[in-house]
Amino acid sequence: MSSPIPVTILSGFLGAGKTTLLRHLLKAEHGLKIAVIENEFSDAGIDTQLLGDEPVQVMTLSNGCVCCSLHTDLTKALYLLLERLDSGEIAFDRLVIECTGLADPAPVAQTFFIDEELRERYILDGIITLVDAKHAEHHLTQTIAQAQIGFADRLLVSKRDLVDEPTFTALSERLTRINRRAPIRVVDHGKIDLAELLDVRGFNLNADLGGGVVCAR
Repeated sequence: MSSPIPVTILSGFLGAGKTTLLRHLLKAEHGLKIAVIENEFSDAGIDTQLLGDEPVQVMTLSNGCVCCSLHTDLTKALYLLLERLDSGEIAFDRLVIECTGLADPAPVAQTFFIDEELRERYILDGIITLVDAKHAEHHLTQTIAQAQIGFADRLLVSKRDLVDEPTFTALSERLTRINRRAPIRVVDHGKIDLAELLDVRGFNLNADLGGGVVCAR
């Protein structure tokens, strides 16, 4: 059997720039075959003209990446991608899942440990959380935003150009108080080195996915 497919979970509050990052990822000429599962609650779809309203719609893009629009259970979408991969309809060797802005990434991560077959075919590489520098102070009053940061293996700060240096420094310190193990990087309008997103190998099997999150003010 081939090696498990590495999975990256992309998290972050509404407007933090997840879809902008995914657009960049899907259009870049990086030579990788990346499948992206985008859910219907996204603030702006990757390409609503191409992807219709079927429960799961899959399209291979010009650079070999695969875009999957999800209007159903995540587990079903994961199996559908595997079926099409095994039948030769599509080809991909990495998977990125975009969570909704109001979603806790922990249940998504748990999907890859609960189901035995999925556990054999996919391996969770890491959870990447985008943080909107301009609106972070407001977002962080929400428990779910703190959870998204708390479970992250890497934190990407967007809209850095919209805040001054003291504000950015204070935000970075606060993020570190919530999650000391996640490196903080700046993403510029969706552009960032792919090495910051893929093969982070940050996920800890012993991490407490059901545990509480530090609330740092």
